[in-house]
Amino acid sequence: MTQRAPAVRRPEPRPGRPHLLYLAIGFPPAAKSCAYRMLETANQFRARGWDVTVVTIRPEAWERDSGLDHSLSERVDPGVRLIELPLEREDLATDIRTYSEARALDPTGWVRRWHKRQRAHFPEPAFGGWRAALERAVLRAHREHPVDLMLATCVPYVSLAAAVRLHEEHAVPYAVDFRDGWSLDVLKGVPAFEADSDEGRWEERALRRAHALWVVNDPIADFYRERHPSLADRVRVVRNGYDEDSVPPAPRTPAPGDRLTFGYLGTVNFSVRLLETVLEGWRLAREREPLLRDARFEVRGHLGAGAGRGATAHADLLSRAAADGVSVAGPVAKADVGALYARWDALVLMLTGGRYVTSGKVYEYMASGLPVVSAHEPDHDAAVVLEGHPLWTGARGVEAEALADAFAQAARLATGADAEARAAARAHAARFARLAQIVPAVEELAESVAPATAPSAAPRAQDPSPHGSVRTGPSGPSGPSGPSRAVPPPDPDGPSDPEGPSDPDLLEGAPR
Repeated sequence: MTQRAPAVRRPEPRPGRPHLLYLAIGFPPAAKSCAYRMLETANQFRARGWDVTVVTIRPEAWERDSGLDHSLSERVDPGVRLIELPLEREDLATDIRTYSEARALDPTGWVRRWHKRQRAHFPEPAFGGWRAALERAVLRAHREHPVDLMLATCVPYVSLAAAVRLHEEHAVPYAVDFRDGWSLDVLKGVPAFEADSDEGRWEERALRRAHALWVVNDPIADFYRERHPSLADRVRVVRNGYDEDSVPPAPRTPAPGDRLTFGYLGTVNFSVRLLETVLEGWRLAREREPLLRDARFEVRGHLGAGAGRGATAHADLLSRAAADGVSVAGPVAKADVGALYARWDALVLMLTGGRYVTSGKVYEYMASGLPVVSAHEPDHDAAVVLEGHPLWTGARGVEAEALADAFAQAARLATGADAEARAAARAHAARFARLAQIVPAVEELAESVAPATAPSAAPRAQDPSPHGSVRTGPSGPSGPSGPSRAVPPPDPDGPSDPEGPSDPDLLEGAPR
């Protein structure tokens, strides 16, 4: 489907409204899973009567990274103002005609030296050099329209520097949506760096003054409460959830004799070894289970990211599995996701990591009303949210024999599950609807900063869900963990004043 970029919008601020400055690198139209969370967060502040200014980067930067999905931009509230900074990752450039002689002769060494230069500004190898541009952009936005609250979402973690700078100079309270966190390696389940490292000192400096800290699951929340005890009562679990219009109105029920189609939707960024095991399990299942003899397995989504997107070992493996009914068809626009699920019979959830990783797709998978095959470690947070789902084949690990049995069970569920079982599967997922997660968190944060503000429209999460009841109370499905209402004092070390790029367009950005 050819996508058309939406028209540029420049909504004017309205006097008397509180103003959210949202530093959200990855905002639509970036084709990234984090964009869904960012989109709904901005929309919900708008629904509560706030002016919202989003600071992000230009769409052109995502063309060399994760790609674009303009259908996401169409869902952004038209009152949201965008400031798009002309920042991009030089290390992802693929046009060798633009390379310096040093880079052309030693590309690996050039990237290593480039990372070192980035870290001279902020301890983040790919984004540290963005610090000055981000800081000046938020300061300018505040001058143009005074900010009542700043929300910074990471990655990149250099966004924290901009939040701290605005707070230091103008006492603007800020919250951090960490999602997976910084000092935790969620894949290995160990600290990513020491508390006394450059990264550790920056994290402590940013978090000790944060008004609230959002993370995506309970294990990550527990990690941060233990690592930063003074922050414990400000940590809130805000799961990613799923969007109602990304699941079909009703799951497909195959007729007797229909050829079954299994599907995977998501970025193929897991290990080659995991994909090899899944494909071997699929091959064994097709040999053994009559329902799978002519079944298909469709893989949809980006194969990798950046310069290597599409040209990966994963692509070679998938291509060689074509004889087993495996096909690859590329990414899917957000607007078309529900229709894709509507023609599949079962889903395959391939994930890395363990108890600190949930993934965003698991919520959509649950809400689809289709059988779900888990290809991940048993001790995984996705298994926590799937527990009790009546069409889940269980967390059996990542061995080919176990996965073959899971594929066979999913085929039997796809052909044998009745309407009651499918309805129960969708009801199990309903509490993880994105609005049920985002709305209570936005309400808490907005009320703690501007309690007199009345929403301009009823929050949409209170609309009845077609898939079951949605709980919108302040605790959500993960329990209460609201933010402190006290704004931390300015840092005694004083404001930062980094050297940065001198191009005024780079420093100020382009409002949309």
